[in-house]
Amino acid sequence: MKLQRLFSLTRQAIDEYQMIEDGDHIAVGLSGGKDSLTLLYALHGLMRFYPKRFTITAITVDLGFEDFDLTPVKMLCERLSVPYTIISTDIGKILFDIRKESNPCALCAKLRKGTFNQAAKELGCNKIAYAHHKDDLIETMLLSLIYEGRFYAFSPYTYLDRTDLTVIRPLIYVSESEVISFKNKYQLPVCKNPCPVDGHTKREYVKKLTNRIEDENNGSKDRMFRAILNGKIDGWPLKISETDSLGGEKNE
Repeated sequence: MKLQRLFSLTRQAIDEYQMIEDGDHIAVGLSGGKDSLTLLYALHGLMRFYPKRFTITAITVDLGFEDFDLTPVKMLCERLSVPYTIISTDIGKILFDIRKESNPCALCAKLRKGTFNQAAKELGCNKIAYAHHKDDLIETMLLSLIYEGRFYAFSPYTYLDRTDLTVIRPLIYVSESEVISFKNKYQLPVCKNPCPVDGHTKREYVKKLTNRIEDENNGSKDRMFRAILNGKIDGWPLKISETDSLGGEKNE
């Protein structure tokens, strides 16, 4: 995927769900993985020509695992002139050494998000950007169907009243295959995930299941994606076209 297509898909999502307003200071969550680095490139590029002026700050929540070298990510941020903050934590030690969690993902996510949100507030950000892409959206929907018995997927735009922060997901129109193509084309400095359970989660199972369904039923991912967009899921904002037709304002 070329940079121009990344900009186009990202801007489409931002425009349709009114994710960015003038003066926004957006905290970009950097895990060191391909998705978050792609998001960094997308928002950094859009800053130069998007009609609404905004700034970005990159933040990594370091879980405290050994041999997790973020130097390449730091160098990329320096090259792009993006402020970068690393928050050191003992989350990994708490999960695996102290609590010895057998299913640590939910608690890990809660602790990471809390730490990230606090850092974003301290750095003066009013919005936070996550790098969830199109495949993440589909997989979340299937996870909810299979394990919770409900039709649900995370929203592209969510206001968090407890923290007065807004979550945006600008990559929801970008597929994982496009992210991989972008990573390879632009040689992104991806850092290997040091988590001991990486690749052994329910999400990984659903990822493989989704790919198998696509292999056996060509176009199924796109159809599932459209079902989510048209599913009137609780908490989802209206697209700007839908808002205009109703004569209303954005649903937060």
